[in-house]
Amino acid sequence: MTLPPSLAAVRGAVRRELTAPGAAPPPVVVVACSGGADSLALLAATVFTCSRARDALDTRVVGVVVDHGLQEGSAEHTARVVEQMAALGADETFSARVQVSAGGLGVEAAAREARYAVLAEVAQRVDAPLVLLGHTLDDQAETVLLGLARGSGGRSIAGMRRRFEVFARPLLDVTRAETEEACRAEGIAWWDDPHNDDPRFLRSRVRRAVLPVLEAELNPRVRHNLARTADLLQDDLAALDELAAGLHRQAVRGTGLATQVDTAALPGVPRALVTRVLRRAALAAGASDAELFAVHVEALDRLASGPRGASTPLPGHVTAYRDGALLRFRPTPPADA
Repeated sequence: MTLPPSLAAVRGAVRRELTAPGAAPPPVVVVACSGGADSLALLAATVFTCSRARDALDTRVVGVVVDHGLQEGSAEHTARVVEQMAALGADETFSARVQVSAGGLGVEAAAREARYAVLAEVAQRVDAPLVLLGHTLDDQAETVLLGLARGSGGRSIAGMRRRFEVFARPLLDVTRAETEEACRAEGIAWWDDPHNDDPRFLRSRVRRAVLPVLEAELNPRVRHNLARTADLLQDDLAALDELAAGLHRQAVRGTGLATQVDTAALPGVPRALVTRVLRRAALAAGASDAELFAVHVEALDRLASGPRGASTPLPGHVTAYRDGALLRFRPTPPADA
């Protein structure tokens, strides 16, 4: 029997992730599952690769669903996903409900941070070195396009990283249509998140309105080309980050609000490296990663070469200021102070 191409694509992507050259397959792997086609196809392919294939990896598969409590009936949906993960063959399942408080973040960013915190905690609990996420080529294309629309720098246009910390995204070369076809091939019913069709969300408008126009008017493979752009930029960014790490060790000391940058080490250094060092220093001081945009890094760059005594506020209630030749950080006072 010939394996459907979509199913082969998903299973092949998972196997490549779990059998990286020179590394043994992980003893345990966590799979994040929302109940959508992408994550269910990912979970089913992981179970197949780890326990059902003729050359199974003998890796335990742990499925995790996170209830953000943002939609009516979310608890019932979470219970259904738990049942579905078990039916698909997950060795163990977890569910968690989180309280999403946007604070200075948008709702989507706050939900993402809460979700990743839960996944990292489960991975630690079950001693899993790897958490698989179900983002696809389509998600990557949307992310790149959103970065372009914001006028962001290379880091934003480079989209989602294939691997970071304990997380990996094996389906970034697989389309959303392929994950849906893979689910159909295995008789898996999936849930369509109504937020994906809600025009209040910018990503939804990009998905439903903007990308189809670009495909019709510019290039039918625009999604693939945007995703390839992300890969090319990731390589460039990795090289620049490696160079910036040496400068960081030379110029930055401390952590938290005790972080300080010796601005005397920065003159004559290419701006691409300086801005990376300043961004990392701001994050170490407590600035919010999700909201630290190019405009803030540019302000830090001006501050590092500007007059002493100047300051600039950063997202996360942190303010950077010049103290002699040092760039230091302090809490941002309340607006009504």
